[in-house]
Amino acid sequence: MKVLLINGSPHEKGCTYTALCEVAGQLQKQGIETELLHIGSGDVRGCAACGGCAQSGHCVFNDDRVNEAIDKLSQADGLVIGAPVHYASPAGAMLSFLDRMFFAGSKNFAHKPGACVTSARRAGTTASLDVLSKYLTISQMPLVSAHYWPMVHGGSPEEVRQDAEGMQVMRRLGDNMAWLLRCIEAGREKGIEPQCPEQRVFTNFVR
Repeated sequence: MKVLLINGSPHEKGCTYTALCEVAGQLQKQGIETELLHIGSGDVRGCAACGGCAQSGHCVFNDDRVNEAIDKLSQADGLVIGAPVHYASPAGAMLSFLDRMFFAGSKNFAHKPGACVTSARRAGTTASLDVLSKYLTISQMPLVSAHYWPMVHGGSPEEVRQDAEGMQVMRRLGDNMAWLLRCIEAGREKGIEPQCPEQRVFTNFVR
C-alpha cells in the first residue's frame, strides 16, 4: 500500500513539509509506503474551464506537476494534502493545483482515503482545513481524521517541532490512515467493493 503526500507550500522543506513528514513517518512505521510531492515554487495555472480534460483525464496545461500528481494518485491507495495558511486560506498556488488535479482526475480518486494538513504561525488553520477537505469529499474520498484538527503552528520548522500537540495529531493521523487502508484491503479480500453509482444528476436552480 502507498500514500501520496502533496506539499502545497512554496517552501520545499518548511513548516508544511515538517508536518507531512511526521504523518509519513508514522505511516512508514505501519508498513505503508509513502511518497512526498512538492508542487514547487513556480507558477501554477488556474483552471481555464476549457473542458479539455473530460476525455483524457489530464489537464491540457502540462507546465507544472498537476498531471504528474494525477498519475501518482491514480496508482496510490491514499492521499494527504498539506498547505500553509495565506490570508486565512490555503496558499493560492495550492488551490489552483487542486482545482485542476481534482477536476481532471478525480474519477480515479473515489473511495481512496484522504486527509488534510495545514500549518500557520497563528490563525486561519480551521478555515483552510474546511476549504481543503471539500476537494476530498466531493470526490467520494473518505476523510481521515485525528483526535484534533490536523494543524501545526510555528513560523519555522524548528518551531513546528516544538508544537508537541500538533505533531502528535500528525502521528495519530498517520495511524488512522494506515488503519483505514488495512480495513479497505480486508474488505476487498472478502469481496466488499463500493456500490456502482447511479448516473449523475445535475439540477440547475435557475429555470
